[in-house]
Amino acid sequence: MSKMNRRHFMQILAAAPLTSILSVPVAAAGAAPKRVVVVGGGFAGATAAKYLRRLDPAIQVTLIEPLTTYTSCPLSNEVVTGHRTIESLQIGYDGLARRGVELLHETVTAIDPVKKSVTTQGGQTLSYDACVVAPGISFDYASVEGYSEEVATRIPHAYKGADQTLLLKQQLEAMPDGGLFVISVPKGPFRCPPGPYERAAQVAHYCQTHDKPKSKVLILDANDSFAKRVLFEQAWAALYPGMIEWVSAAAGGTVERVDADTLTAVTTFDEHTAAVLNLIPRHTAGAIARETGLTNAAGWCEVVPMTMESAVHPGIYVVGDACVGGTAEFPMPKSAHIGMTQAKVAAGAIVAALNGLAPPVPYYANTCYSLVAPDYGVSVVQVYRVEDNQFVYVEEAGGISPVDALPIQRKLEAEYADGWFKNVMADAFT
Repeated sequence: MSKMNRRHFMQILAAAPLTSILSVPVAAAGAAPKRVVVVGGGFAGATAAKYLRRLDPAIQVTLIEPLTTYTSCPLSNEVVTGHRTIESLQIGYDGLARRGVELLHETVTAIDPVKKSVTTQGGQTLSYDACVVAPGISFDYASVEGYSEEVATRIPHAYKGADQTLLLKQQLEAMPDGGLFVISVPKGPFRCPPGPYERAAQVAHYCQTHDKPKSKVLILDANDSFAKRVLFEQAWAALYPGMIEWVSAAAGGTVERVDADTLTAVTTFDEHTAAVLNLIPRHTAGAIARETGLTNAAGWCEVVPMTMESAVHPGIYVVGDACVGGTAEFPMPKSAHIGMTQAKVAAGAIVAALNGLAPPVPYYANTCYSLVAPDYGVSVVQVYRVEDNQFVYVEEAGGISPVDALPIQRKLEAEYADGWFKNVMADAFT
């Protein structure tokens, strides 16, 4: 590590699963072409499409995604607080097209695991030899009484899509000094586990620097702990003393009902009326995964650790936020980085299967940065291997930012976060 900077190291780590699969041969010349259909064009889906083409250019890869522009969820809190533009999080699919990926900007309405076909809203039906499903998340609006997709246009979740992010930004800007900004966190698992706590810090920073110093941030949590808790609480105390309060589930933090007219959140023990109410509802796997029968009772997709193939339907590989993995003590987080790693493992397994080979031995890596101020970053790295077709957490290979880090280290972590983001966007979409 001493002979390379961390940014370079993280580039290597992000590509780590590829090192086991680069030796997979391409299909023999003249063989009938195989087709892989990828459903969903986020970080995981785009990565799968790209690396399928890189590993075996003879495979016909079709990516089906309704949007023509992708908006990143990572670093979107910086848009809410004005440190970054929404445009800086957006990218198109031209890079994948240049790699030979066929793009179909439609919504998938059905996947038939028996006939091995995918049907779109426009009436097209595509057959496949393998299918990658990367549908991301859906929101269970009914998990909180009084909340709905329509109410989300007034009480934003800001956890998916550009419009929601910009709406929360507008509400924060309009909040008066002394206003209460309430963040409601759902019971896990959910996308980007540190996201709500990073958002609290960045909102507090915004209030400090935009003439709202009397404002408060209240986190109402349906969980009793959270990712990077020690680092976040240390930063909150040092940077925003008295501004951020966290209420755990045990202390009555679970939001059970909301009143959209008064912006009131009703918890197990109390009621809180906000100037801005940011309610993040419970997550499940994307709708198409549920409709295809890929999900378990909890609403998530179980996979085969060696390949990311669905534990329910052979020939379908589920990657990204929709799937579950890891161990009971160390579950895989729902993050862009781990989704891209899963996509590379799936791509390698598919190419091997279509060429009559055994799947390569995978490793899974995650890196997650959180910005608690523009010049103050913290991070965590997690690594998993597979033994006896079970996920195993490699504790000695991961790590978290030290609690006793010097200010210059926190500043460097913030810079690394920007470098990480540029790297993963390029890796997935170009």
